[in-house]
Amino acid sequence: MRKLLMLLLCSIFLTAVHAQPDTAILNDIHRFQEELLHEYSTDSLSPLSADAKKEFKGIHFFPAAMQYVVTASFVRTKGEKMFEMPTSGSVTKKYVKYGEAHFSIDGKPYKLNVYQSVSLTKQRQYRNYLFIPFRDATSGKETYGGGRYIDLTIPRADTMIINFNKAYHPYCAYTEGYNCPIPPRENYIPVKIEAGVKY
Repeated sequence: MRKLLMLLLCSIFLTAVHAQPDTAILNDIHRFQEELLHEYSTDSLSPLSADAKKEFKGIHFFPAAMQYVVTASFVRTKGEKMFEMPTSGSVTKKYVKYGEAHFSIDGKPYKLNVYQSVSLTKQRQYRNYLFIPFRDATSGKETYGGGRYIDLTIPRADTMIINFNKAYHPYCAYTEGYNCPIPPRENYIPVKIEAGVKY
């Protein structure tokens, strides 16, 4: 009886230990969603034009899914040259390929290039900011055809957490007047990433 009780207590402890990281991640996802909703619903913060506000039907999300929180192997690509990433507008934006993120979803390997904005490196608060623009099999269907974005910071190790539940649409998905970077062709994932913001 005592042995059975000990096994039961150990099982409960292990379950609690494993649940804590998931709870923290889910809380982070919900916080991200609340902040995004707050931005678009607050007049002083909203990027929407007056006309766009009349047509705006809110921001909608896929259900939070832990399978889309991936630990990626991060490979720093040194010696990359600055290039101009096309945007939805008439201007381009300067970026440098900072590295590559290698990961798997449902057992299949994928890769996304990670970029750093040249202009943001000149601002102290954004010096460690990294950017993943991407398209996937939902683009143009369940999500914006121009792709989605994920914001990251420079990892301290050779891995990085990519939380696709925090993928968001650029302003151009909702309103006009912005120059939103278009994800490079190599940042297309041929699988549905049903996480983050959706149409």
